[in-house]
This record gives sequence, C-alpha cells and structure tokens, in this order.
Amino acid sequence: MPPPPHRRPGFSRKAQYGLLFGYAVAVGGILVALLLLAIAFVDPRGFAAIKGAAVDATAPVSSGGRSVSEFFSGIGEGIGDYFRAGSQNAQLRAELEQTRRDLVAAQTARAENAQLRALLGLARQTEDEVAVARIVGSSYGSARRLATLSAGSGDGVRVGQPIRAADGLIGRVLEAGRWASRVLLVSDGASSVPVRSLRNNVPALAVGRGDGTVELRTLEVGVNPFRRGDVLVTSGIGGIFPPGVPVARVARIEGETAIARPLADPARIEAAIVQPIYQAAADGELDDARPSTPSGPIAAPPAGSGMDTTPAPLQRNPDYQPALQDPQPGQLVRPPTPRPGAPAQPQAAAAGRR
Repeated sequence: MPPPPHRRPGFSRKAQYGLLFGYAVAVGGILVALLLLAIAFVDPRGFAAIKGAAVDATAPVSSGGRSVSEFFSGIGEGIGDYFRAGSQNAQLRAELEQTRRDLVAAQTARAENAQLRALLGLARQTEDEVAVARIVGSSYGSARRLATLSAGSGDGVRVGQPIRAADGLIGRVLEAGRWASRVLLVSDGASSVPVRSLRNNVPALAVGRGDGTVELRTLEVGVNPFRRGDVLVTSGIGGIFPPGVPVARVARIEGETAIARPLADPARIEAAIVQPIYQAAADGELDDARPSTPSGPIAAPPAGSGMDTTPAPLQRNPDYQPALQDPQPGQLVRPPTPRPGAPAQPQAAAAGRR
C-alpha cells in the first residue's frame, strides 16, 4: 500500500534523532571553534598549550593510521615490485645470454685470428706452398685416420704432397679430386714418416698406430735413445717431406719402443698448407729412371801426335799407371831395365844417347 501523499519525510523517529544529533554536533563544533578563536586572540600561550595537548592526543591515532597506510601501500608496492622484478629478470637473462654469445663469438674470432696469423707466418717462411685450404673434416673414431681438405687438383694439389700447419706436419695427400682431397694423417696405420730427434739427432721412422699416436722405430737395437718430451722433426729422407718440420712429441716409453703424439691435431686446426714434394723424383716410377746411353770405346790417340809413346805390353798391363811414370820434382829417375823381347823404352834410349 503506497504511503499517503501528504506524509512528511521526518515521520520516522530514528531519522528525527539522527537529524537532531547532526545539528547538535554542528552547533558544538561552531562553539568550540569560536572558543578556540577567542582563546587564540586573548591568551596565545594558552592556545599554544591547547595545541600541544591536541598534538599529543592525536599522535597515537596519526601514527597508527600512518602504519596502516604504509602497510597497505607496502603490499601494493611489493606486488608491483614482484611483477616488475619478473620482467626485469627476464630482460637480464636475455642480456646475459646475448653477452655469452658475444663472448663465445669473440673467443672464436680470437682463436681463428691466432691460427691465421700463425699460418700466414708459416706461409711467409715456406714460400713454396701449392695451396692454402681449410680442413673440412677428419676421422676420429675409426681405425683409418683421414682428413678432408677443401682443395683439389684444380688448385694444384697432387697425390703425395705433404700437408702441414703452424703446429707441425698433418700428413700427405692420399687422393686428389677436382675440388677436394683426402689426407692420410701421420697417425694412420699406413703412414710412415722419416724423423729425427732434436735432442740427439737420432733417426727413426714414425709409424702410425691408428689410435692418434705414432710409434718410433729406430735402426738401433738395445737401449731406447728417446726420452719423454723429445720433439721429433722430419729428416728429409725419402724426399717426400721437407726436413725440419715438427711431427710429434714423445709421450711415453714402453721398453724399447717410444710412443709419441702428433703435434698437429686436425680436429683443432681450421686451415693447412699444401707443399710440393721435397724431391720431385721421390714419387716417380722406377721405369722413369732409365740408364744413360753408354759411351763408345775410347779411341787411340792419332799416330804422330806424341801421345802414343806407351808400349803395347804396358797398355795391356792392369797395374801400369802412366801418371806414376813421370818424374816428380827432386826425384832421381833410373831408366827401367828392358825385359827380354820387349822393345826399348824411349827414356832408356834417350839416356843411352846422352
């Protein structure tokens, strides 16, 4: 049922009491303000004391309110910092990964530059390189120790040519294609390199073992002439490898056998130099070494030239040496006694005439 249209808004007692209380509070506030204003004009010191008492009375309330405000504002800031920290951590992790990649790239470039500088110095020393190429692959786990070189017959590479790097000898060309070549490493079982020790100049043969090492075989039997740490270089014997190229370092001694490890590791080398064979005839065929055409018999000197004074029996005597028949300075020469049936010597006839 709707209320009557002439009903007053303050009909409820509760609303009337609330309105009355509001009026009372407003009037009381006005009176207090007027009283304080009057005290401030009449007694400033007393008004200052009242202000101090008011400050002391409201200090705990303001402190508690501030604590509550800081608590809730701290909660908000903590939540914001949490989300901001997550994004910042993600950004820092991305920057760290990029820095690591840049560091690896810088280290790689530094190592490559060091190898290229060493290779450039080696090329300047040798001055007879056929080609400079990259090692694009090498076998490690198999029994055959081979490597692939990014240079072939189109670059002048031929079978048998030595391959070396700044660290030392790598091997020799086993097969040569048009654009690539296969290299037989010094550690392969089919490889043998004549070497000598820098310490005592003992010659040996470095034979590959197929496990990344080489065995040193000497012609001497008995005491092992090598020591751990001895450096071996090529001796030049055989004509394939030039002398003085570092090959291996002795790693251990096993009785009369010395085991050495090659100084040049193809797995850690990016570029190498192809050199010509040290002596071109070393890789030739035996049929190419044909004997020279024998010369004909030596003709006798022409008659009457003064060079046919040696008697025929002395010419047939193998012990006869004409150079010893000439008198030496300060030597007294007695004419030889003619043998029965032998013609007279020209020197004896001349002595008889004198």
